[in-house]
Amino acid sequence: MDFNNHTIIITGAAGNLGQAVAKAFAERGANLVLLARRREQLEKVFGAESPQRLFATADLLDQDQVNAAVQKAIDQFGRIDVLCNAAGGFRMGPSVHETPDQDWDFLFDINTRSMLHAVRAVVPRMIEGGGGKIINVGANAAQKGVAQMGTYCAAKAAVARLTEAMAAELREHSINVNCVLPSIIDTPENRAAMPAADPSRWVAPDALADAILFLASNGARAIHGASLPVIGLS
Repeated sequence: MDFNNHTIIITGAAGNLGQAVAKAFAERGANLVLLARRREQLEKVFGAESPQRLFATADLLDQDQVNAAVQKAIDQFGRIDVLCNAAGGFRMGPSVHETPDQDWDFLFDINTRSMLHAVRAVVPRMIEGGGGKIINVGANAAQKGVAQMGTYCAAKAAVARLTEAMAAELREHSINVNCVLPSIIDTPENRAAMPAADPSRWVAPDALADAILFLASNGARAIHGASLPVIGLS
């Protein structure tokens, strides 16, 4: 998988998964557009910018800020070949009938609306450029409702259904849209939250990054609208 001269936008780039995805693409020669809410987050994780590494800051819930970040990418690299929507978040909750509106808003904003704002900004550029790849990060929990996780399951299920809809809409423009469905990702935060669990059964961020790279590669050129489970040993 060679990504020389390809430009990759990664949302949530300063997070655990975003870092792993950025590292994997960088090792294969890609130009990176690393998007996070604050520049200091990116500098702490990645150091300084470079000719192949652009920092772009935006609140993913603000369409104008996302548009400006994408324009910055176009100004530097001329095109966008891959969008990886790695931004997202998890929160347990009460029963569905007891879940307050602010919890619904939080989980749909961070997991679904953030993705929508990114694709609104990027898709017209990909159409102009003749094609591209979009990989969304859903969750294995999107496939079935789970008690005390109804809101999260619904938000991630929306990601999967929107992935399918976009794939049907954009395949004639040579844009592949797919998503990955990880189970528990092995992060320091998850280890702290579940100290009695066995993290060797979880999904390592670099393993999930490998699945994302495949979907971004020419090897996945015939795949449209897939939801790929990435569940490790769990």
